[in-house]
Amino acid sequence: MLRDGGGNAVEATLSRLRRLDARPEHAHAPGAPLTISDLYRDHRMRMVRLAILLVDDPSTAEDVVQEAFAGLHRHWSGLRDEAAAVGYLRTAVVNGSRSVLRRRRTARDYVPPHQVNARSAESLALLSAEHQAVVDALSTLPPRQREVLVLRYYGGLSEAEIAEATGISRGTVKSTASRALDAVARVMGSRA
Repeated sequence: MLRDGGGNAVEATLSRLRRLDARPEHAHAPGAPLTISDLYRDHRMRMVRLAILLVDDPSTAEDVVQEAFAGLHRHWSGLRDEAAAVGYLRTAVVNGSRSVLRRRRTARDYVPPHQVNARSAESLALLSAEHQAVVDALSTLPPRQREVLVLRYYGGLSEAEIAEATGISRGTVKSTASRALDAVARVMGSRA
């Protein structure tokens, strides 16, 4: 963990967002069979917010989540239980976000360097200055570091769950998180 205020601001902002997502959106009737509609209703917005933090674009994030739910629908008969379905969705959102970022990187190679992809005025107005500073600092991180921080502090996942969702070892998760927090703190400190 960081010893300065930058890391604490990151943790606080992402934890605050996670608490918003911890509230159940709808209650599933106990004993009733779980349907894909139940999962969509209960987890869609949580997955969209996760994707937004990874890809930094609301419409792209919604596309990523829609693709994740389409994949879940295709594999519905092979799932063990609701926990497996949510894990499948989370992994699909992370992998879909990675694909989006790879495509962006490729597209950037063909875009003149003077063109900048700026965030919309609406999305900027929705975040407080502190939240915006954290999101801006997150956007400077390499994709793996961003994924690990978002899954840890926004998603509230353990190191083991992050390792499973991203396909990296627990040790790599731990060291990546440490380096990412240091980098975010440096970026936020340089802007202060």
